[in-house]
Amino acid sequence: MKKVYLDNASTTQLHPEVIAEMTKILTEDYGNPSSTHSLGRNAKSILELSRKSIAKQINATAAEIIFTSCGTEANNWILRSAVKDLKVTRIITSKIEHHAVLHTAIALQNEYSIQVDYVKIKPNGEVDLTHLVELLSEEKKTLVSLMHVNNETGTILDLDRVCQICKEHHTLFHSDTVQSIGKTKIDLQDIPIDFIVASAHKFHGPKGVGFAFVRKNSGLQPLFFGGEQEKGQRPGTEAIHQIAGMARALELSYQNLETESDYIASLKNYTIKKLKTDFPDFKINGENTFYNLLNVILPFDESKTAMLLFHLDMKGIAVSRGSACQSGSIRPSHVLAEMLSNDDLKKPSIRISFSHFNTKEDIDLLMEGLKSI
Repeated sequence: MKKVYLDNASTTQLHPEVIAEMTKILTEDYGNPSSTHSLGRNAKSILELSRKSIAKQINATAAEIIFTSCGTEANNWILRSAVKDLKVTRIITSKIEHHAVLHTAIALQNEYSIQVDYVKIKPNGEVDLTHLVELLSEEKKTLVSLMHVNNETGTILDLDRVCQICKEHHTLFHSDTVQSIGKTKIDLQDIPIDFIVASAHKFHGPKGVGFAFVRKNSGLQPLFFGGEQEKGQRPGTEAIHQIAGMARALELSYQNLETESDYIASLKNYTIKKLKTDFPDFKINGENTFYNLLNVILPFDESKTAMLLFHLDMKGIAVSRGSACQSGSIRPSHVLAEMLSNDDLKKPSIRISFSHFNTKEDIDLLMEGLKSI
C-alpha cells in the first residue's frame, strides 16, 4: 500500500542533502563548540557559518539569530522576557494563534497580572486590523503577537501593514512565522518587525531545532541559565548537526522557492478542482490562504467526524484535523471555532498540506479514500 503524506503543516520529510550534511557532522565534526581544541574550534566554525547562512536568507545580521530547540521555545522566551524584562503590561494577540502563544499569554496574565486583549477575527479567518488599531488607542507598554500564516487554515497576515500599525503606535511586534519561513521570502531589513521565530522541521530540516530573530538592542534576557552559549541568551551545548541541518534546509528551500512554490500551488489547485467534482458541496475554510495549505469542510454526516482520520489512516493517507499538537483531541479546533457557525463546526473538516515531494497521484488516492468513506 502506497503511503500518502499530506500533513506537511505538521512536519516535513527531511531533504536528502540535509541528511547527508547532518550525518557528516555526526561522524566527523562532533566537537563541543565551546572547547578550545581543534575539534571544538571546527564545531564553532560550523555553528557560526550556519548562523550567517540563516541570517543571509532573511536579510538579518548573524548577531540577531539565536538558536533554540523549536518555535514553541522561541515564542515562550520572547513573550516571557517582553513582560519580565521589557516591562510590557499588555499583550495583544488573537484567538487563532498557536497554543505556544495563546497558552503563554494566559500564563503571563496569571503570573504577572498583565492585560491580554484579543483582536477580532473576520468570518473569512483574517485578523481584523481595524480592531487592532482600536485596541492600540489605549496607551500601554504593549507587545502585539500575531502569526504570519495560520497553521490550521493558512490565512495570511499582512506583515507589512501590521508592522506599520505597530510602528505608528510605538508598539513591539512579534510574529510566529513557523509556517512561512522557508516557504516565502521575508526581508527583515524591509519589515521593521521586532521578533520572529522558526522551526526547522517545517521546511524539510530536522526536528528539535529552531531559531528566534531578535532585533538588535531589544533588551531580551535569557529564559533560563547555565552557560554563555548564544551570547548568554540561550545556555546549553549547541546541537551542531541539527543547526547545520537547519541552515542547509533553509538554504535549499529558498534556492528552489520559485519552482517548488509554483508546483505546490498547482497541487493545491488540482485538489480544489477534484473536490469540486467529487464533493461539490464542500467548503474551504478561510480566504487568502497560503499556497501549501487547504482546510475544507466535507459534506459528510456529522457521525463521520470522529473516525474520518482513522479511516484515511487505514488506507495509508495522512492528513489532519488541525494542529498536530492537538489533533488527537476530539474537541473542535479553536481556530475554526472563531470562524465557523455551530452547524459547520460539527461537520468534518480536514487540513491538507502539501510539499514538493507530493504528486497528483497522492491527491487522486486521497479522493478515492474520501469517496470510500
